[in-house]
Amino acid sequence: MEEIERISEELGLRKEEYQKVVEILGRVPTPTEIAMFSVEWSEHCGYPHSRRWFELFPRQGHFPALFGEDAGGIIYDDLAIIFKMESHNHPSQIEPKQGAATGIGGVIRDILGSGARPIACFDSLRFGPLEDRNSRYVFRGVVEGIAFYGNCVGVPTVGGELYFHPAFRGNCLVNVMCVGVAEKGKLAQAVARGEGNIVLYVGNKTGRDGIGGCSILASQEFADGEEKRPSVQIGDPFTEKCLIEATLEALATGFVVGVKDMGAAGLTCSASEMAAAGKSGVELDLDRVPLREEGMEAWEIMMSESQERMLLCVARGREEEIRKIFKKWGLEAEIVGKVTGSGRVTIIHRGEVVADIPANELTAPPVYTPPRKRPTYLDEVNSLSLQSLPLPTDYENVVLTMLSSPNLCSRRWVYEQYDHMVQTNTVVLPGKGASVLRVKGKKWGIAVTTDCNPVYCYLDPYRGAQMAVAEAALNLSACGARPAGITDCLNFGNPEKPDRYWQFVEAVKGIADASRFFGLPIVSGNVSFYNENPRGTIYPVPTIGMVGIIEDVEQAVDGVFKEEGHIVVLLGKVREELGGSEYLRVIHNLEAGPLPSFSLNEEKALQELLIELISGGFVVSASDVSEGGLLFTLLEACLAGECPLGVMVNVEPWNSLRMDAVLFGEGRGRVLLSLREENYSKVAVMAQEKGVPFAVLGRVGGRDFLIRNGREVLVALPVLDLKERWESVLS
Repeated sequence: MEEIERISEELGLRKEEYQKVVEILGRVPTPTEIAMFSVEWSEHCGYPHSRRWFELFPRQGHFPALFGEDAGGIIYDDLAIIFKMESHNHPSQIEPKQGAATGIGGVIRDILGSGARPIACFDSLRFGPLEDRNSRYVFRGVVEGIAFYGNCVGVPTVGGELYFHPAFRGNCLVNVMCVGVAEKGKLAQAVARGEGNIVLYVGNKTGRDGIGGCSILASQEFADGEEKRPSVQIGDPFTEKCLIEATLEALATGFVVGVKDMGAAGLTCSASEMAAAGKSGVELDLDRVPLREEGMEAWEIMMSESQERMLLCVARGREEEIRKIFKKWGLEAEIVGKVTGSGRVTIIHRGEVVADIPANELTAPPVYTPPRKRPTYLDEVNSLSLQSLPLPTDYENVVLTMLSSPNLCSRRWVYEQYDHMVQTNTVVLPGKGASVLRVKGKKWGIAVTTDCNPVYCYLDPYRGAQMAVAEAALNLSACGARPAGITDCLNFGNPEKPDRYWQFVEAVKGIADASRFFGLPIVSGNVSFYNENPRGTIYPVPTIGMVGIIEDVEQAVDGVFKEEGHIVVLLGKVREELGGSEYLRVIHNLEAGPLPSFSLNEEKALQELLIELISGGFVVSASDVSEGGLLFTLLEACLAGECPLGVMVNVEPWNSLRMDAVLFGEGRGRVLLSLREENYSKVAVMAQEKGVPFAVLGRVGGRDFLIRNGREVLVALPVLDLKERWESVLS
């Protein structure tokens, strides 16, 4: 018994959890049973510290919502749009290429398990400073892993975000999202039901890679100098490509009762959760599981997180037809068990029962609500006085200095690694705004974005999370899409530390309140805790992945200036605010608040105006003002096209305000537009009707990036030189 307790502790179970297992079983558990409980009750699978707070999230919105076991979505025009975001943070910090690659593979299988064809991937990435040698190694390895897997598997990576900050030096964040499409009547479920039906193992063979990935790796902090490479999975994108096609073909037969990815917790998770969801039991014979390593013990087979594997429940008598499909695609397809009426997960190995656990108990981990306390640092960091800040004497030097920030430079070096045109659905290309995807055979399209500012959430987790939702919604509206649904990836430190748990709860409340206001259901998501190491914790990052519907995909706009002579307009109010800005961080070495003013009502009015303007064909380009403020939004609009265009802007209407706040403040609820001359009056009237402030800034044209305040020239820099500098930072 002492040996079992020691194993239990090594696998991450608490003493009280071990005692709970003993109560459930009515006896001392076997090593295999302890292994199964450790992974299924881990933070990564069972969400014991976060699950109760999900009750705050809205589940209904403007579009009918879907909620599956591993992914959710919305219904539009009789199609299901399925989407999910996942984290692969700890594995990517240890083994960047494979950690990121298998993150892509896992989230694709979540979409596939819903019966949808994956059509696009997105990545939301955070790293330590680029000048830090190890951070740069992790960054480049992660990009290589995403490119390696995504390009080979045939699902394009078409968008995302990238952020560098010292808070992520020892814990990078790799959040990956996938979107898929299916006919709404042909969705699959992750269930095992129908006594006597067959349990079929398909895909890759099982090895020792990834053992304990969710319980040992993703549910604990990194210790100083710790190496956990055996817990990182190894990906094979070519096998995954075959698995996608074979699974969709098998589902089309109508003989597959249920299907689930063997992701976190591997065979344990898929078997137990399918049984519990189907109100049934399953019996598995591990001697039938295809193995790529000799001598694997039962607990290793049940914990392994080897990639590219799915578990199917198949109607009895139809198993050979399904096996033939997978064999045709060169995949393993072995009968490993059957559905029972026992309500238990029974595991047989070498002729002996090595585990016999009630499915409902195994899939119902304890729920914890530890103490939470507002961090003491918040009072200090939210006391910024602008009067104490000197105004710049050389705005050109400020622009060039900020241009070297990896948070403001071009991401071309990254997205050019990815094949974003495979499947030929990409309408708005990476680097130009929210991603827009074509749905073949339909006039309408899907817009997708990911958003979160870690500094905002560090300064104020509640408002920072609200602003992440609002920015995502505005990004979609700025391409002409109506926001429709949310998936999230909640990245935080150790929940057992009161200040970290307070940040988490506040961020959840912020997401819930903003999503409910905008009428957006949260249909899926992920929580990643324990993102800290002896040097400290990450900043809170509640990443928002949002999907929207654009009724005519041909009317989608991006954020890039198109022609000389177009009028440049700002929608929204300019305020004298600098809290949380990249300008403060880069130029003044300050991270301080309070955060910029924020109004959900103003955001909503601006969203509605943009959708009307773009659907009416009145807008040439649109982009929301965010990191870097108005000046860097203008700069990106000039430089993000293949041929850079100059601009002539006058900010005299706001010369009563601090000019650094006008140019670099990151106040919410603002969008930069370019318009044709003939549409100017119409846009001005529509903005007035919606109560949205409207101001003319200037015109597109010339060879310079020219900013004036009345007659005073603040910035006059050649756009060709700026583009070269802008695109060289990451390469």
